[in-house]
Amino acid sequence: MSSSVFRPISLRRRLLLGALVIATGLAYGLAAAPAHAQSQSVNGKQLRIGYQKYGTLTLLKARGTLEKRLAGQGITVKWTEFPAGPQLLEGLNVGAIDFGTVGEAPPIFAQAAGAQLAYIGNEPPAPTAEAIVVPKGSALKSVTDLKGKRVALNKGSNVHYLLVRQLEKAGVAWNEIQPVYLPPADARAAFERGAVDAWVIWDPFLAAAEKQLGARVLADGRSADGKAVVSNHQFYLASRPYANARPDVVAVILDELFQLGQWAEKHPKDAAQVLVKETGLDAGVLDLAVSRFSYGAKAVTPEVLAEQQRIADAFVALKLIPKPIKVADAAWTAPAPAAAAQQAQR
Repeated sequence: MSSSVFRPISLRRRLLLGALVIATGLAYGLAAAPAHAQSQSVNGKQLRIGYQKYGTLTLLKARGTLEKRLAGQGITVKWTEFPAGPQLLEGLNVGAIDFGTVGEAPPIFAQAAGAQLAYIGNEPPAPTAEAIVVPKGSALKSVTDLKGKRVALNKGSNVHYLLVRQLEKAGVAWNEIQPVYLPPADARAAFERGAVDAWVIWDPFLAAAEKQLGARVLADGRSADGKAVVSNHQFYLASRPYANARPDVVAVILDELFQLGQWAEKHPKDAAQVLVKETGLDAGVLDLAVSRFSYGAKAVTPEVLAEQQRIADAFVALKLIPKPIKVADAAWTAPAPAAAAQQAQR
C-alpha cells in the first residue's frame, strides 16, 4: 500500500457494492419481511452489526474483543459494511442488522419513515470532524459565498444538518443553494473534476480531501468564535425488537465500546494504525481524522435527545422529513436486571 494514496478506486468500488447490496435486498423483498428477519436474530445465536469503514465499530471489529465476550454465551458476531448512515439504518429497518452506528441526521430520517430503532448510546461531540470544503483554488471565502453554488452532500447524513445550520447562521436560505445529493465516493469524484463548488463531508473522507486534494475548510461544526454550531454526535442504535429481547448483549456491546474508547484515547497513534490496516487509508489521513474524533461511549441522556429534537424540528421546517416526530419515542431504557436475565434465558 502506498503511503500517500487514498485508494479512491478500491474504496469507491466497496461503497458502490455496499449500496448495491442494499438495493438488491430491497428488490428481492427484504423490506417486506423485517419482523421475520429480526426474529431470526433475536431467537438465534448471532449478533449482526452494521458498520462504516471508520470509527469505533471498525476498531472494535479489528480487536475482536466483543466476539470473545459473547462466545461464552454461544453468540457469534456478523459484521456488514455500509457506505453511509442512511443505508445502514435502512439495513436496520429491513431486519438485515441488529446494531450499528451513525451520525445525527440518519436516525431522524429513519424514525420519520417509521423505523423501529432505539437510541442505545452516543460518543461525545466532535464538531470539527465534519466540514464544508472547497477546492484549494476556489474563490469562495465564506458560507455566504455559497449562494447559487452547487454543494455536494450525502442526503440524510450528519453533514446535512451541518449545512442547514451554517447556512442559517450566514443568512443564506436553503433554496439559495443547489444541493447535489451524492454518496461520498461519487461526491469526491465530482469535487475533483469541478462538477460541484463545495462538498460537505465527514472524516475520514474530510481528512483525505484535505491531505490529498488540498481542500480548504470553509466552515466546520464551529462558529467563528469557536463555539459549536452542531455537536456531531455519533449514535449507537439497535432495532427495538433486538434491544428489548437482548438487553444483556446490548450491555456487553456498550461496555466493550467504553473500554475501547479509553484505550483509543490513550493510544491515538495505535488506533490510527489499526484503522490504516482496516481501511487502506493513508497513515497521515488517519492521524488527522483520529485527532478530531471524540471517544467515550455512554448512554443517551435527555439533553442529547433534546438536541436531536431540534434537528428533527429543523428538518420538518425545511420539509426534509414528511412529518413531525418525537425523538424521545425512540429512546431506550434497559429493563431491570431480573427481567433482563429472564429474557436472556429465552
